[in-house]
Amino acid sequence: MSRFPQLPPETPKVRSAWRRAVGTTGLWLAGWRIEGNLPNLRKFVLVVAPHTSNWDFVVGFLVYLALQIDTLWFAKHTALRGPFGALGRHFGAVAIDRSRAGHVVQAYIEEFDKRDSMILTLAPEGTRSRVLDWKHGFHHVARGARVPIVPVALDFLRKRVVFGPPQMPTDDYVADMALFKPFFRAEMAKRPENYDEALPTGAQLAGSSRNESRNST
Repeated sequence: MSRFPQLPPETPKVRSAWRRAVGTTGLWLAGWRIEGNLPNLRKFVLVVAPHTSNWDFVVGFLVYLALQIDTLWFAKHTALRGPFGALGRHFGAVAIDRSRAGHVVQAYIEEFDKRDSMILTLAPEGTRSRVLDWKHGFHHVARGARVPIVPVALDFLRKRVVFGPPQMPTDDYVADMALFKPFFRAEMAKRPENYDEALPTGAQLAGSSRNESRNST
């Protein structure tokens, strides 16, 4: 089996020989491999974790190039200014203002509805620092757009990127995360001390849902 698989026919992609060459060469030189593959679907949300270091972006970007994935991903609006902003947008970056998170969720649900194909890539921790729970925006987007969530693990311990099976989100966030979070372990992280494997509690979810509901109105 190839260390760098080809995407299935229906998966959104950008045909580019130079992207694949740069991505596969970079991963090969660094000793990384890809396990699994993206689903043969036209729309889904990619959830990438653990996110504890800037090196996560480097590895993720090489995978993005190697597989020639056509995806959108969030970046701070302040990070997409000037020439680097133009470059980032060329590779699928979309500027967001985190103070308007609820509006961003609705905007991406509408974007999924408008497009024939779309992959949205998110790091649900939202920061490289240690957090007790993931942000729930990715789940709201997937539910609202009626698309599956695909987990992607960055395993620095074994130098591999692992694609998990797609899962349709339900109304029960905690139950959904019980299926996904065992896929991500602290030992995989570049900085394991910054990753918490604890599952969310109902109290955390209730408080977050109320806040996100207010932000969405």
